Amino acid sequence: MADRDVPAESEAFDRVVGLLDYPMFVVTTRVGDRRAGCLVGFSSQVSIDPSRFLVGLSKKNHTYRVAAQGATHLAVHLLAKEHRELARLFGSQTGDRVDKFSRCRWQDGPEGLPILTDSSAWFAGRILERFDLGDHVGHLTEPVAGAAPERLGDLVTFTDVKDLEPGHEA
Repeated sequence: MADRDVPAESEAFDRVVGLLDYPMFVVTTRVGDRRAGCLVGFSSQVSIDPSRFLVGLSKKNHTYRVAAQGATHLAVHLLAKEHRELARLFGSQTGDRVDKFSRCRWQDGPEGLPILTDSSAWFAGRILERFDLGDHVGHLTEPVAGAAPERLGDLVTFTDVKDLEPGHEA
């Protein structure tokens, strides 16, 4: 029986995406001396040639507001399960109240982006376009730099963080 608050046409979609265990990413950016970063579940490679990656940032999110003030690049980080607490930091705290970067290890990367030292892999992407996607804004990026090992271990996925109380509503 369908939930009365959920239209019947979206019930199947909600169930399908509820079954998926997406990889989670920490996305960071910088505008001037303002650094920001958040846990992101809405992201995907969207082209092979040319290389393109789309990152969805919630309009309610501190990182989105910083990025909207003139960010030209984003850094996308993959985290191994052993760094689950880093994902929790970037997913449950808001940059409106907490300097997340004072609570983790990071270094300046390309374009001054904060790069998380404990990430398993990362890439920096130049923002080519922004798209209104509803409650999120899509940032289409072109990878310009990064680091990756030969093989990845188990990564942080949605299952690892689904119990988080987010710093901001989506």
